[in-house]
Amino acid sequence: MNKITLPFLGAMTAILLSGCQAPSNEVNLYSARKEALIKPLLDQFTSESGIQVNVISSKADALLKRIENEGQNSPADVLLTTDAGRLHRAKSAGIFTSINSELINRNIPSQYRDAEGEWVGLSVRVRPIMVTEEGKEFGISRYEDLAKPQLNGQICVRSSSNIYNQSLVAAMLAVSEADSLERWATGVVTNMARTPQGGDRDQIRAAATGQCNVVVANTYYLANMLSNEENTDDFAAANSLSVIWPNQDDRGAHINVSGAGVLKTAPNKDNALKLIEFLASDKAQEMYANVNFEYPAKEDVALHPILLKWGHFKADTVSLGILGENNANAVKLLDRAGWK
Repeated sequence: MNKITLPFLGAMTAILLSGCQAPSNEVNLYSARKEALIKPLLDQFTSESGIQVNVISSKADALLKRIENEGQNSPADVLLTTDAGRLHRAKSAGIFTSINSELINRNIPSQYRDAEGEWVGLSVRVRPIMVTEEGKEFGISRYEDLAKPQLNGQICVRSSSNIYNQSLVAAMLAVSEADSLERWATGVVTNMARTPQGGDRDQIRAAATGQCNVVVANTYYLANMLSNEENTDDFAAANSLSVIWPNQDDRGAHINVSGAGVLKTAPNKDNALKLIEFLASDKAQEMYANVNFEYPAKEDVALHPILLKWGHFKADTVSLGILGENNANAVKLLDRAGWK
């Protein structure tokens, strides 16, 4: 797999502007996923199809801005990004074209696909509650419990500027009144052990060092730490926490997706669709579970033993498009609650 770094993007654009035809055995992928996580998948795609994948990696929001700035001259064929909220932003920006594929429709449940076919969820991430041994004593079983007064000074969670937290609140807005949810968010802020800082791994590490006993984080971060015994500190930190699947007696645990869409301006639309179809295939879905420690979007795909250890859970069935539609209101609510 060739890696195209951002400084060379202008050169690629110039080639396209000169009228040169893009090679039919290539596809240009703009990816917000870490290259180490998706490289095995892309290498497998190239091995099976003969289509070379050229990758530009950057932050999700930066990639969307770049595509908008490039306009009709963008060399990008596929945008692969994280979170349904970001996929909704890309759709709202008008950069995607609708795709229709029997394989995708068969393999990926409709809940994980855009209603107009403009994006496809390819892996599922879950954002449960994690607790230390001491944290088990609080009897947490729902996201709503995070606002209980007895949890004062117990919670580690990342900033509200993080879209994972925005999407969690956006999903809750689909079933709760804004006023009551704002009171909940204010309660969570009161219960924070520290000002939000760092990523999900940092919350897990903080719990392991006694800074808090309750963590909200995506499972694949925990699984990644558990998979690397050579990093003894992270391995021990991850082993100190237990996963609680929230809201199992009502709506289910909050889920989200990473996913992709084909650009309207894609110079290699056929290859772009082939890439997304591959990522939705049985083989790639199994690789997602075993390489990235995410849950496959396709049902009945074998899970990694680390994921199996946590058991099965009931997932929220809210349409993931709601996460994008409710994002602006979720951000305003979090700001009013003082969630930094």
